[in-house]
Amino acid sequence: MVARDFTVDLNKPLVFQVGHLGEAYQEWVHQPIVSKEGPRFFESDFWEFLTLTEWYVIPLIWLPVVFWFILKSIRMDLTIPQVALMMAFGIFIWTLLEYTLHRFLFHIKTKSYWGNTIHYLIHGCHHKHPMDGLRLVFPPAATAILLVPVWNLIKFIAAPPTAPAIFGGGLLGYVMYDVTHYYLHHGQPTSEVPKRLKKYHLNHHFRIQDKGFGITSSLWDKAFGTLPPLKLAKKNR
Repeated sequence: MVARDFTVDLNKPLVFQVGHLGEAYQEWVHQPIVSKEGPRFFESDFWEFLTLTEWYVIPLIWLPVVFWFILKSIRMDLTIPQVALMMAFGIFIWTLLEYTLHRFLFHIKTKSYWGNTIHYLIHGCHHKHPMDGLRLVFPPAATAILLVPVWNLIKFIAAPPTAPAIFGGGLLGYVMYDVTHYYLHHGQPTSEVPKRLKKYHLNHHFRIQDKGFGITSSLWDKAFGTLPPLKLAKKNR
């Protein structure tokens, strides 16, 4: 299904075009188009709607779920300090998951029709159109599907009173990640820490895309040797 010398028509829905690029997909998808207006993904209005999410929908939907899981642990006689500790552990686990997914799944090399198509849907679209504000956060329907096996895994591994707090912490970490990611693209930070994070992340998009996989921090990039080269980082200042 890969077409030789295929050219993507940006005026048509993109999802089922990009697979035809074959090996040329990797180069194409890492040449960003800087525009706040995103492309159309699907012919179907229904499937197109499911790909569009305002950033504030994420905390609106998931923070109540976080609080519900916190209360679940409290009702099982976990003390407030114990809940806080388990939540901190959940957030810590999320930061590692954030890094791992971004590095090994979102930046996987593809060249087959369906490989390119799936990669474009999960992350390639963000690198091609990094300022598309309606596709910067993860659609809630997809998140809900993924949370089911995650919750079942945590229930299997952790003790019943601690599992909800760990899960709630991990989910809170995800909310913080998605909201931070949106802010790094569209916010105008004035204090030093968010300024550094914004420069760090935009460096990943526009200068060296195979380094700097951390979004909320550079902790795991430092731990696993994927910090961007110092000279390139300085040029970005």
